[in-house]
Amino acid sequence: MQDVEEEPSVRTVLAPYDSGHRGLRMGAGPDHLMNNGLHEMLGPAARPYLSFVQVLTEVDPPAEVATAFELDRLVAVQVREALAEGEFPLVLSGNCNTAVGTISGLGTGDLGVVWFDAHADFNTPETTSTGFTDGMGLAVAVGHCWSKMARAVPGFAPVAERNVVLAGVRAVETSEEERLAASEISVVGADRIGPEGSSTFEAALDGLKSRVGRVYVHLDLDVLDPEKAGKANQFAPEGGLSAEDLESALGVVRERFAVAAAGIASYDPAFDADGCVLAVALACARMLTDPADTESV
Repeated sequence: MQDVEEEPSVRTVLAPYDSGHRGLRMGAGPDHLMNNGLHEMLGPAARPYLSFVQVLTEVDPPAEVATAFELDRLVAVQVREALAEGEFPLVLSGNCNTAVGTISGLGTGDLGVVWFDAHADFNTPETTSTGFTDGMGLAVAVGHCWSKMARAVPGFAPVAERNVVLAGVRAVETSEEERLAASEISVVGADRIGPEGSSTFEAALDGLKSRVGRVYVHLDLDVLDPEKAGKANQFAPEGGLSAEDLESALGVVRERFAVAAAGIASYDPAFDADGCVLAVALACARMLTDPADTESV
């Protein structure tokens, strides 16, 4: 166990946007997390310094794609600065595509990605039926689309497909299924995480461990089962992980890798009246940011 004085402080970076709109829907999640326990949880005596940064952007005229990549640019700068100052980057965002900024700030050398999500986020502008850029985040991260926009993000380089584990997925469009099948991404469905199928997830992580030493953990809260753990947002489909299964899965990741940064996304407090998802999010944030805590919370 590390001495307290050696533990890094946490730089919490907020990108409170959904589809280019500040504070709308899932864009309300970052502020809600900070105002309902996260700030206090990350700032005890063991963490004498907590950096809290709001990443705000004004794109004129407002445009979803332009705003998404401007947020990525700003987040990348914050993540790189955090690492330079010995801080752990925790990024809270409305949309998953902000992960492109986090990954860019980390640099992709020796970096793996463990992406927890109910959705594959593997559409492209050519395959999407909705035009929702939040459904393209992972595709951008591995270099499949929006390449010119992504190259403008400082430090961006595509993550190798073979260095990605997509975990907890259960709502995949046909076009995404075809593209995933043709890729080297390891896909572990929600039914393969937990007591009945944990060996599949562990095998995927073991394969990843043979290639990388550090990971970015991306947590879209709709990976949770709406019935067992609460509904994170309007897009959360049936099925998914219980709070216990998710915490156990994060523990398995922590056992194998150094977590370089973490992102928590897609939380709309309007769907969480009883605070169940909030409680899970706080527990997972603590688990991901505490170098001394390798056990389930």
